[in-house]
Amino acid sequence: MLQMGIEQDIKQPKFRNAYQKAGINLIYTLSWMRDRTKTIFDTEEITAQQFNILRILRGSFPQPLSTMQIRERMLEKMSDTSRIVDRLIAKGLVKKVICKQDRRLVDVIITDKGKKLLERLDLRQDEIDGVIGKISEKEANILSDLLDKIRDGGE
Repeated sequence: MLQMGIEQDIKQPKFRNAYQKAGINLIYTLSWMRDRTKTIFDTEEITAQQFNILRILRGSFPQPLSTMQIRERMLEKMSDTSRIVDRLIAKGLVKKVICKQDRRLVDVIITDKGKKLLERLDLRQDEIDGVIGKISEKEANILSDLLDKIRDGGE
């Protein structure tokens, strides 16, 4: 069986060193994973970022969160969290509520419609997990440990 690799995928036979190859492979694989999961999220007309925010809000439910708290918990820390929340509000998946600690501030909470959407996607969790299903559970744990180690060294 012919083994495919990053060299074939991006048509680059040589890399400066193993670190460059690993870094490029990581970026390429992230993009590849986004493409695969996008088709799943498209069925519910949401983006991966919107999915992430909905999961964060479901995890904190019934406690609402500020957009800053949401941003801190997001997989991708972006400055346009407020715009993503506004899109979720327009879809009826989340709503704004007055902050109990400071009535001048607004928090965000998931709606029943948002929870039902996540329940439908929960039924497809095996499909989402299957994106990296070519590796064993043991290999997935090793990969996770290696990614944690990369980030621990980068701060």
